[in-house]
Amino acid sequence: MKSLSEFKNKDVRFLFTDIDDTLTDHGQLGADAYSALWRLQQNGIQVIPVTGRPAGWCEMIARFWPVHGIVGENGGFYFRYHEKKMDRHFVFDEITRARNREKLESIRQEVLSQVPGCAIASDQFSRLMDLAVDFAEDVGPLPESEIDRIVRIFEKHGAQAKVSSIHVNGWFGSYDKLSMCREYAQRELKLDLELNNERFAFSGDSPNDEPMFAFFKNSFAVANINNFLSRIKNKPAFLAPSEGGRGFVEIANRLLSK
Repeated sequence: MKSLSEFKNKDVRFLFTDIDDTLTDHGQLGADAYSALWRLQQNGIQVIPVTGRPAGWCEMIARFWPVHGIVGENGGFYFRYHEKKMDRHFVFDEITRARNREKLESIRQEVLSQVPGCAIASDQFSRLMDLAVDFAEDVGPLPESEIDRIVRIFEKHGAQAKVSSIHVNGWFGSYDKLSMCREYAQRELKLDLELNNERFAFSGDSPNDEPMFAFFKNSFAVANINNFLSRIKNKPAFLAPSEGGRGFVEIANRLLSK
């Protein structure tokens, strides 16, 4: 990982970014980080959050934040509020989503019975695609051995499982954050992500961001990525000096300075 000060690309026009512990500090979005979102938009860099957070949260963010759109539930869908219309694009149709939720229910019961101290995420009622198991937001934090146990239960049932800074998110299907970003770029921006890699950037903080770190030449992490380096093979290209929202502000300032 290079220092953020070494970043020199002048062509970035779109920023995909994680939310929890990338934009936030201790679960809250600070004034400086929110202001950075506005400054990016007002200076020609469109922001698209890419998050594990649920559909209910994404509906609000797409409508009220200064963003171009949002990818939610680790790539299960994207929402875009445009010309007073909310456009929603899902990986699966409604019938498939309902069937997958039934399968996730059996996993929920097993996780809660076998991993003491974890909990179902408080935002689960707002979710359409995945099951989020809390290990560090309203409980814990749990040790890595227990986080790994949660991951193994998901995988035993044939589900994907990704570890964020606060949750283990599990779902059925081969999609991830990057696959839906490709669709977003193609459908909403009319750009091929591979051919226009230099025009995009990504900022994140945790293992579920690894596909994004691997793909984007302009990939950034805030300093709390250091807590997860043992879980990450493909590391970000550039590292901000500070953690969370302060680190995001540093990334935004660097993008705007170029």
